[in-house]
Amino acid sequence: MGLQRVEQVRARLDLKFDVPVIAVAGTNGKGSTCAMLESIALHAGYRVGLYSKPHLVHFEERCRVNGVMVAGGDLLEHFEAVEAARDGVSLTYFEFTTLAIARLLSCASLELVILEVGLGGRLDAVNVFDADCAVITSIDLDHTEFLGPDRESIGREKAGIMRSGRPVVVSDPLPPQSLIDQARELGADLRRVGVDFNHSGDKQQWGWAGRGKRYNSLAYPGLRGANQLINASGALAVFEALAQQLPITAQAVRQGFAALELPGRFQIVPGQPTLVLDVAHNPHAVAALAQNLDHMSFHPRTHAVFGAMHDKDLESIFRRMAPIVDSWCFTDLPVPRAASAVQLEELHASLGLKGPGPLAISIHPAPLAALQHALGLADPTDRIVVFGSFLTVGGVLQHGLPRLGSSHGA
Repeated sequence: MGLQRVEQVRARLDLKFDVPVIAVAGTNGKGSTCAMLESIALHAGYRVGLYSKPHLVHFEERCRVNGVMVAGGDLLEHFEAVEAARDGVSLTYFEFTTLAIARLLSCASLELVILEVGLGGRLDAVNVFDADCAVITSIDLDHTEFLGPDRESIGREKAGIMRSGRPVVVSDPLPPQSLIDQARELGADLRRVGVDFNHSGDKQQWGWAGRGKRYNSLAYPGLRGANQLINASGALAVFEALAQQLPITAQAVRQGFAALELPGRFQIVPGQPTLVLDVAHNPHAVAALAQNLDHMSFHPRTHAVFGAMHDKDLESIFRRMAPIVDSWCFTDLPVPRAASAVQLEELHASLGLKGPGPLAISIHPAPLAALQHALGLADPTDRIVVFGSFLTVGGVLQHGLPRLGSSHGA
């Protein structure tokens, strides 16, 4: 574990950015925050490059230039360049692909680069680049075998993307003390939600106030969900921190939030029955998903399509969703790290959890098969929730958005 190998290859490539760089870390909310930053900057007229991960269906989703997913062929020369520069240095899949995508972005004519950090921060390959502004979203227990057993340990790892004298926006309302302490030790310009910026609003509109900037009467972001206002507040705090390098207008903010699209984040697919797609795969994210489902209009029954990695806190996930779910359609996923559908069924049975009504359980070899089964169970007024791993949501999107009819069609 370490960045020495990645840094060695980066130096051989002479890979650097001559434009502002924003690095976004955290347990939940990274993808949404990146999408908000990108959308606002694009509507402000900037040329923007984005590196995000993981992907749902196609690898190319990980890189966008000016809002457009890159073509696979455009990545080839950058993979080849990294392979040549590697010259025997061992790189992981994530390290290799991070360098290749970063090289593509460095060669593009851009004015802003947004880099999403992976599971940690301090040792993530993105951290070989010095961010002009770091963002740390909500922090919760996930990847504990790598990052530590508690929020303080995880916060310390996430804080590794901070840089001395540079702004760091923390949009977690209750950040670990370790993160705050490290920011102070570094002399970073710490900007905390509830301290340096905040938001307020009613059902129609919301407002934001920072250290010296204010936005009033904003429409809610295009992304649904209870936590999106916290992510949106963090995004606005970034632009306030970078106001000298990247000035934006209120119009860009309004247009940027309105135009947001991000598959798999409480995404509601048109048709009947109602279909919700969400990549919630840890207890914190699943709690937000359950809250969002509670806020929806009435549906007689809820059918869950679920697949996840075996190292997730599956018991907490089941306990949080049990009061909502009438039928569970467990699915295998195509990676060794995944819990099998049989293992999910056995764990669920061992917990003795009850649903809101008679409970149905089934197991399936793939997410799409699980969705087809759920569609067979569902009445037009029911809802189906596909959640868990990115591979679960990606599995039902592999042929595009499912087409839903008024009676069990797909």
